[in-house]
Amino acid sequence: MHKDAYQVILDGVKGGAKEKRLAAQFIPKFFKHFPELADSAINAQLDLCEDEDVSIRRQAIKELPQFATGDNLPRVADILTQLLQSDDSAEFNLVNNALLSIFKMDAKGTLGGLFSQILQGEDIVRERAIKFLSTKLKTLPEEVMTKEVEEFILTESKKVLEDVTGEEFNLFMKILSGLKSLQTVSGRQQLVELVAEQADLEQTFNPSDPDCVDRLQQCTRQAVPLFSKNVHSTKFVTYFCEHVLPNLSSLTTSVEGLDIQLEVLKLLAEMSSFCGDMEKLESNLKKLFDKLLEYMPLPPEEAENGENAGNEEPKLQFSHVECLLYSFHQLGRKLPDFLTAKLNAEKLKDFKIRLQYFARGLQVYIRQLRLALQGKTGEALKTEENKIKVVALKITNNINVLIKDLFHIPPSYKSTITLSWKPVQKADASQKRASEDTTSSSPPKKVSAGPKRDARQIYNPPSGKYSSNLGSFSYEQRGGFRGGRGRGWGGRGNRSRGRIY
Repeated sequence: MHKDAYQVILDGVKGGAKEKRLAAQFIPKFFKHFPELADSAINAQLDLCEDEDVSIRRQAIKELPQFATGDNLPRVADILTQLLQSDDSAEFNLVNNALLSIFKMDAKGTLGGLFSQILQGEDIVRERAIKFLSTKLKTLPEEVMTKEVEEFILTESKKVLEDVTGEEFNLFMKILSGLKSLQTVSGRQQLVELVAEQADLEQTFNPSDPDCVDRLQQCTRQAVPLFSKNVHSTKFVTYFCEHVLPNLSSLTTSVEGLDIQLEVLKLLAEMSSFCGDMEKLESNLKKLFDKLLEYMPLPPEEAENGENAGNEEPKLQFSHVECLLYSFHQLGRKLPDFLTAKLNAEKLKDFKIRLQYFARGLQVYIRQLRLALQGKTGEALKTEENKIKVVALKITNNINVLIKDLFHIPPSYKSTITLSWKPVQKADASQKRASEDTTSSSPPKKVSAGPKRDARQIYNPPSGKYSSNLGSFSYEQRGGFRGGRGRGWGGRGNRSRGRIY
């Protein structure tokens, strides 16, 4: 075919529907024979990709990978990335398939096109390009996802992470944590450093700024699965002890229905197991201890006739205490003489009284819960009410084990427990009943009426019959953060608008 004949085909894009259909097939077919007309050919095909006739658009998009040769490939990848904004599902699928096929020709070139649009394209294109990476990269074979390609993804991702929304950050963590080269200890360490940078742990913490609190909470949630005995959580635990715990009561969040105080305490508890050597261990342990005391009330004053002088018993917040006690127990192992050598005798005596009072309340609720769950198995345990009771029993049993350790003389830090919201191998009621209702390390069992229920608490055991008084205990304690991620950490500057083919 001669050059002028090919030019006639290119001009066909200005003709009627039939000419356009023929052009959509023949422009790519003879493209490789006319390198000097490459730009004109790609532009002509591009016009067809934007045609009003959906069948012409689909045909033109389907053929785009044929233009992805040599230096043209990044440009084709860039064009296809922009075409991800299509709302026609068949067209959208064709774009996805075309991107995947050029990925197999040249992964780095294709990624170059995707990342240039993520960094500079319109919001809808950016959003869909990130989604494409988060869903499709893991489907590509190893010969495509080489170490060099993975390094390129990490380098480009770091550029994007300088300015992201919360939701985008979560997607990038999903992309990066799926890379084979980051599955190693040093890879996970790199990811933790990325998260720490995103969390801005050098910045002054502002508890009254929901954006600041949400950012820290989301980033820490991403970091938690990366911690291990080799990848330490020390930096995060230190930040939580020094900046977050002292401001716990004033934390604010933009996420409706999220108990941000409990969420933060749960994150601290999960991280505390993997904390390495801490510089200011004693001072941070003191901050943790002081916060724990706030949730461990003294017994109400008793009048001469033995009745309560006050109107009501203090409220026992079991979910919060489980987190704080566990964190204290984990960090306490690193300074086992904290309670005996670092506290004065009066403080230690006060703490023991609080522990005893809490332990007495615990025994009552553990017995009530066991009684309520007695004989129930299988389907019976799956009702919402019984699920709540099973979790409540886990919480109270955990606290019981930790309190018994601290009652030892000297205090012991040897017991291990599974936090109530973490999966266990088997959690049926018979096992729960099998763990004995031990009271040996607790003071006498006599206890007055249980604490009054407060609708805002996560778990406030009932004061009389069990039954419906469990309504306020949230069984799915972790699932609250699913909307409005990262509101605020997003104004991504004035990126260029409009197509930039």
